[in-house]
Amino acid sequence: MSSLLRNTSTLAILAALSLLTATSSAPAQTAKTPAITQFAWGDKTLSPDRRADMVLQQMTLDEKLQMVHGAGWGVLREGDPVAPRHNHGAGFMPGIDRLGIPDINQADSAVGVRMAAYDSRYATLLPSTLALASSWDPHAAHLYGEVIGRELRDQGFNMSIGGGVDLTREPRNGRNFEYAGEDPVLAGNIVGQLALGVQSQKVMGDIKHYAFNDQETGRNVVNVKMGKREMRETDLLAFEIAIKMAKPAGVMCSYNLVNGEHACQSDYLLNQVLKKDFGFQGWVVSDWEATHSTVASANAGLDQEMPGEDFFGAPLKNAIQEGKVPMSRLDDMVHRILRSMFAVGVIDQPPVRRVVDPFRGREDAQHIAEESIVLLKNEGSLLPLHPAALHSIAIIGGHADVGVLSGGGSAQVDAPGGNAINPSQPTTWGTPVYFPSSPMKALQKLAPSTTLRYNAGTDLAAATQLARSSDLAIVFVTQYMSESVDAPTLSLPDHQDALVAAIAAANPRTIVVLETGGPVTMPWIDHVPAVLAAWYPGIGGGEAIANLLTGQVNPSGKLPITFARADSDLPQPTVPGLNPATNRADRDLHANRDKSFDLTYKEGLAIGYRWYQVQHIAPLFAFGHGLSYTTFQYSNLHADPATHSIRFEVKNTGTLPGAEIAQLYVTLPAASAETYQRLAGFQRLQLAPGQSQTVTLPLDPAYLSIFDEAADHWVFLPGSYQLAVGPSSQTPALTTTIQIAK
Repeated sequence: MSSLLRNTSTLAILAALSLLTATSSAPAQTAKTPAITQFAWGDKTLSPDRRADMVLQQMTLDEKLQMVHGAGWGVLREGDPVAPRHNHGAGFMPGIDRLGIPDINQADSAVGVRMAAYDSRYATLLPSTLALASSWDPHAAHLYGEVIGRELRDQGFNMSIGGGVDLTREPRNGRNFEYAGEDPVLAGNIVGQLALGVQSQKVMGDIKHYAFNDQETGRNVVNVKMGKREMRETDLLAFEIAIKMAKPAGVMCSYNLVNGEHACQSDYLLNQVLKKDFGFQGWVVSDWEATHSTVASANAGLDQEMPGEDFFGAPLKNAIQEGKVPMSRLDDMVHRILRSMFAVGVIDQPPVRRVVDPFRGREDAQHIAEESIVLLKNEGSLLPLHPAALHSIAIIGGHADVGVLSGGGSAQVDAPGGNAINPSQPTTWGTPVYFPSSPMKALQKLAPSTTLRYNAGTDLAAATQLARSSDLAIVFVTQYMSESVDAPTLSLPDHQDALVAAIAAANPRTIVVLETGGPVTMPWIDHVPAVLAAWYPGIGGGEAIANLLTGQVNPSGKLPITFARADSDLPQPTVPGLNPATNRADRDLHANRDKSFDLTYKEGLAIGYRWYQVQHIAPLFAFGHGLSYTTFQYSNLHADPATHSIRFEVKNTGTLPGAEIAQLYVTLPAASAETYQRLAGFQRLQLAPGQSQTVTLPLDPAYLSIFDEAADHWVFLPGSYQLAVGPSSQTPALTTTIQIAK
């Protein structure tokens, strides 16, 4: 067993959960689905499309209809019926037994498998997806998906409904922790690899929420108004990259409206862009109760209503019989589902329930966390800590004595042993849940001769006194975020800014560790020498934080999202549509559907870090920023217009091994009318002290083109391209300009 896992209390909880999982009963079974090898379409040498067509030819109208809607809310809503073979996840669609087609059992799995404890099962809490994006590591993203995929299989599920890739237009969005940041190239590549990882385990993957579900406030009624160029070069580009890379089984359409039409019945989004332009061969599944019509939705490209049959049950049957929806459209819907099941392997190799390996999951989660934590500031090289030189450390706030925070909503993974801050308290939607991975306990193991004392931070005078009497203070601050609720401000909640300011005044050797769902403002930043962004770090988060604080691991994360100095610097200084009386979004999926409001994003194409460049606003911390305990040097830049590539060297000039994330930014020719630079490539490098590595990055036309609305296609412009290579969007190390012909 890895030494990283030697946490007695956590291991005891994980072992107990493993025993519970081993003895838990599988869902009740009724008729057994015949083996697929009994049928002609069981021939694995045939293409998924051919096999799907063979099944389709044998299906009745009612069997086809059965596949295009869910079986109801099930365990998600008290009192609703639960089908006999329902695996107690978020969604269920009964299979066609007589044809050997198994059920589809879906689970929410943005950052790990949700509701595992329902059947006394265990699931690994991974770091937030935003944290994963901070690693800028495609291999870590694939591993992230593998963990989710293998644990879904072990629990009897055959489809993930995670994979969020909506870009950060609203940094106070309650679901940003489920997404991969503000840049389409980074987000698309990270989520594409994540979905590939899920499907590598023969579990169907999903990418969501398609599209422009960029805030939770009024998510059912907000009408996002955008031109085609703006859509295609921002959020839709992220989706395009991820979908073309992973070829997921499913794409989930979102709640919101786009240019006056609900996303789940938008012909432009579903038929024209997703299925035609992206070449998507899987099926479009609605978000839960995001279906609004029968004829319009079916003809616009929606393939499956979830979770019930209000529109795609009897009403769809009537519409087909009346000729309002062609039979060919229903056949296409079913074909897409069947071919995805064959393509991923859930028919030939269905999941078999077995005990989840919590130790393997925890080790993978900790590895990802250690790559994801971002060292934002390290004035005077206060970090890494040298425990032998420290007699006492004050640990203040954030429940750091018992655990680390996780994100809520449908991404909430059940904590082993219950909520670490109050195991006996029932966990409900909206309750902040802490996982049993204590940063304080992990740090104590790495500093056995140092006295660590904890203060909750609720008594400011006592916390200040503890900090003053200690050699060093570490303040843990938290920001709980969840589906259905946006933060009203970027400021830390619960007067934590005042806490940090007071501790920093009492002890100039103060370190702040952020456990947040996204960026926050830091009015105290000039008085705090060191800051770590740990995000929601997952089940191994406490150990990961301690390892980075003490230099057992060299920090290498880089920001996938800009940290603004103030809400007033944002394109939307207040959350559009936020109810000022409650500071909350609409949590009732049925409410206010007739009260839509328009939202035109002020930044347009200049999303994220591009906004700050265009407006000449200095951010608190720039996109791509992240420090290390070693240093790196860039040199020998060479751009080759003929091969559309760029080459340069990166050298570790420090004394410690470390990872650098080399980033390429490009400013397009003047004809593009873009005055900002855009990320066009990146590579993560692991370098020993003194080691150099040559990096070659393509100048990929897919990342450098503009979308011509009039012609309705992408255009690569000839002309002068300004290239910048370096450690962040704000600190170019090397620059050059090249001329590229068409």
